[in-house]
Amino acid sequence: MGAYGVVVNAPTKPEVIKEMYDTIDIPIIATVGSLYDNYQAKVEAGARILNISGGTNTTTLVKEIRKEYGKEFPIIATGGPTEASILQTIEAGANAITYTPPSTAEIFSEVMKSYRIEKRDS
Repeated sequence: MGAYGVVVNAPTKPEVIKEMYDTIDIPIIATVGSLYDNYQAKVEAGARILNISGGTNTTTLVKEIRKEYGKEFPIIATGGPTEASILQTIEAGANAITYTPPSTAEIFSEVMKSYRIEKRDS
């Protein structure tokens, strides 16, 4: 049907991941929200990529999982709101970053600030 992978939310149980793994032939990306999330069971059930979304604990989670699974296991992680936090997540071992861009209101606000400065200087 054209899908290249499927992402499951953090509460998805390993049994569901196993059933999916036995049924589909595309990678399952399992979301992990905390160290209390049984990511090992998700990997054993068939998750082939982990999507780390732990808020302020994301880099800690990435480091822990990277320590346990080595450099080769694919990890996607939320990067946070700043360039510095994105860099920290990459340095922790994330292979890919998910990023929430500024809202249209934030972008428009910056455009208007720039416009007002240009008009004042003209």
